[in-house]
Amino acid sequence: MPSFDVVSEAEMTEVRNAVDQANKEVSTRFDFKGSDARIEQKELELVIYADDDFKVAQVREVLLNKLAKRNVDLRFLEKGKEEKISGDKLKQFNTIKKGVTGDLAKKIVRIIKDSKLKVQASIQGDTVRVTGAKRDVLQDVIALLKKEVADAPLSFNNFRD
Repeated sequence: MPSFDVVSEAEMTEVRNAVDQANKEVSTRFDFKGSDARIEQKELELVIYADDDFKVAQVREVLLNKLAKRNVDLRFLEKGKEEKISGDKLKQFNTIKKGVTGDLAKKIVRIIKDSKLKVQASIQGDTVRVTGAKRDVLQDVIALLKKEVADAPLSFNNFRD
């Protein structure tokens, strides 16, 4: 029986490449000369270090530009809290969202059931598995979800025929 999974995951190699490119640009830019502005990645967390609020915002802007150029959906990046560290320096925590949350999974299942398409949707952990009798119906479900769910970045994988 054909099926696919609805997931919400960023391409981590692209995120890593974007962080590396952003660090390289920040280290060579004239307005960051002599400052300790940088981005560190720890699994699903990006920490931005800079001298003041303005530079934190500038480093985040560079990061967002690099992520966009590498086709990483910017909705994956969630801005977190800022902390003062030694002296006047700041660090800002940003997390990369992973997985379909419970509310979003319920919304996806509700959209699929309300569409009256002949498929079954089930929540399995942080993914939603959709199964149906025909491949064409599953492709209709993918098109429907792309149109209806605009508040979260969705991707579709594990398509089995």
